[in-house]
Amino acid sequence: MPAPLDETVPLGLASTTPRQGRSKIRPGLLLQTVIAGTVLTGMLTTLCAAYGASEKASKGLASPESFSSISGVKQRSAALFTELGKVLTHPRCVNCHPVGDRPRQGDFGRLHQPPVERGADGFGLPAMRCPICHQRANFEPARMPGRPQWHLAPREMGWEGKTLGEICAQLKDPERNGGRGLDDLVHHIGRDTLVGWAWAPGFGREPAPGTQELAGALAEAWIKIGAACP
Repeated sequence: MPAPLDETVPLGLASTTPRQGRSKIRPGLLLQTVIAGTVLTGMLTTLCAAYGASEKASKGLASPESFSSISGVKQRSAALFTELGKVLTHPRCVNCHPVGDRPRQGDFGRLHQPPVERGADGFGLPAMRCPICHQRANFEPARMPGRPQWHLAPREMGWEGKTLGEICAQLKDPERNGGRGLDDLVHHIGRDTLVGWAWAPGFGREPAPGTQELAGALAEAWIKIGAACP
């Protein structure tokens, strides 16, 4: 009759063949278990870090009032846009303002996978429209971002890789800003629901700095004193 398994040996690591009254640990299975445990620990650590990044409040966006000490109006206006630029150049914004026809994704701006393209209206090609996957809200189980009217910014509004000065001049040009006047920009930045996704991007994505309301306030203050470019 075989000797009973040693209760100190994890289930699945013991051989059913007795050896000197004790069970035999299979080295291969033990190694696999150690590796699996290490990988699992790494995954959990990464997920926890991602969750922390997605949940933490983004910092570093100053209020318009904090620039009141700058005496020169033009200099103060340019400083306000520079502060707003922290939002405009953040991955949550740049990923949907590419200069090409492929959106970007993630905090490092990798090309979108699956390989979708802009299409004629910015909502994707006929066979792969943006709203097929991107629904009206984030779907956290699949880490799928979502918002109503999910689409790319018009091609002429692409500013990926541009300097703040170039982005500023572009935003002031109706032919390159979606046909908007300066006051329309305030509403677009400060109240548009799709733009607002940048501050609630879901699990594992860093939100844009500050809040949408504060970004809108910076845009409004920038315009009120001349809309100067840095």
